[in-house]
Amino acid sequence: MSADLSITQLVLDASLVVQLVMALLLVASLLSWTVIFLKWSVIKQARQEADRFERRFWSGADLGDLYKRVSARRGKLTGMESIFEAGFREFLHLRKSAVEPLALVQGVQRAMRVALNREIDNLEMHLSFLATVGSTSPYVGLFGTVWGIMNAFIGLGAVKQATIATVAPGIAEALVATAMGLFAAIPAVIAYNRYSNDVERLISRYDIFAEEFSTILQRQAHTERRAGAAA
Repeated sequence: MSADLSITQLVLDASLVVQLVMALLLVASLLSWTVIFLKWSVIKQARQEADRFERRFWSGADLGDLYKRVSARRGKLTGMESIFEAGFREFLHLRKSAVEPLALVQGVQRAMRVALNREIDNLEMHLSFLATVGSTSPYVGLFGTVWGIMNAFIGLGAVKQATIATVAPGIAEALVATAMGLFAAIPAVIAYNRYSNDVERLISRYDIFAEEFSTILQRQAHTERRAGAAA
């Protein structure tokens, strides 16, 4: 490619509207890559923390001792630890009030559901941005292309003899906008699909844990009630 048709020169020679479109797509691409790396780190950490907590929870450790260790970091809890802490804290509170086992379990489930919804919001944060970039960037780039080609053909009106050399720069700079739109959209779409699947898997793990934990607390509540009645 000659120097006159280099990518940099095409961008510099483009019309103001096309340059604005390119700048918008460049910013969208940079932001989407930032979100991609951020979500990769968040999801990886959430998966590792879930694995560690499940190993501790199902190792047979006393729930009271586990709750003390977890609640000591109450302001920093995420994932399963947050759901466990919310559920067991509500369990201890309702047990002191001597409520019926059914009401106790329902209260625990509500507390865990609130914590679960909070974790879902954290996991899904910024995913909508990736979806927006992936779905709109090609159209934004296409708008820049259409505008550039339109200007190229308008410019032909001032030329007595139209040749490929006359039209090529204008069309080439317009097509750069489409290329930039695809460059911004493709990674965003791939990342969105991958992370959405990862988030769904984590949410499913959290939901299953909440159900299993509520079943354990329900059995414990019935056992304590029968022991109290026998005494």
